[in-house]
Amino acid sequence: MEIRVLKYFLMVAREENITRAANLLHISQPTLSRQMMQLEEELGVSLFHRGKHNIVLTEDGLFLKRRAQEIVSLADRTQEDFLYRNEGLTGEISIGSGEFQSSRILSDLIASFRKVNPGVRFSIYSGNADAIKEQIESGVLDMGLLMEPVDISRYEFLHMPGKEEWGVLIREDSELAQKEYIVPEDLAGFSQISSQRELVQKELALWMGEYAGQVESVASGNLQYNIASMVKSGIGIAVTIRLDCSYPGICFRPLRPRIESRTVLAWKKTQAFSPATSVFLSYARKYVSGMGVDLI
Repeated sequence: MEIRVLKYFLMVAREENITRAANLLHISQPTLSRQMMQLEEELGVSLFHRGKHNIVLTEDGLFLKRRAQEIVSLADRTQEDFLYRNEGLTGEISIGSGEFQSSRILSDLIASFRKVNPGVRFSIYSGNADAIKEQIESGVLDMGLLMEPVDISRYEFLHMPGKEEWGVLIREDSELAQKEYIVPEDLAGFSQISSQRELVQKELALWMGEYAGQVESVASGNLQYNIASMVKSGIGIAVTIRLDCSYPGICFRPLRPRIESRTVLAWKKTQAFSPATSVFLSYARKYVSGMGVDLI
């Protein structure tokens, strides 16, 4: 497979029409059709359901689309790293991050780094730990800001200062809103919007103890704004971390016994980095080592 052909495939997948894709690629329609048929022959699968006026990806086509996006992105970034490596420290660093209090520290770190290295750009991908680790493994992301518990045995990592505090998002008209903090028995009988991460679900189940079976999980999510919207609509309460965010009609109450989580900036042990990423990681170690652990 050639990178050029994968780019052709992605254009066809986006446009769902060979003629439109060929015009945008500035090649003839027969040439593009032939390239797509040769790609199917090379892979031994059908990539498209071909109709009169449009084409739709098959399951194999959807799988290739995901892989092709990763491959093309990695190839473009590699080419860019070599193109600019002799013109001072430049390039792009890709970082995945969930929504944390420590995201502020990551932002401050990036701002401080760019004062010294203004030619370096940053790309931030938002997602949960599982999605970010998958992107790191595929090479699309250089590193990720992840919340423990997380299996980082394959990674090198840097502990971020401070801790994330867990609590409950509830409607202001809920009986729970009258409490200063929430204990496990308070949640018995409530519908819950849970985390999509299995490790987090297990951690919270341990905290709930004997009451874990008395809470019904009715939905899940990984972005707090969407979760807060579901809480406001009355779908359920949500056990989540405290963020510097406010949602009308919604309040946050901390858990007791207290649950706190640490976050880590993690990257693959065997990863070959661009000069910009290598310098950034060295800078990050020094930056974080000069901070206290209770800043958040």
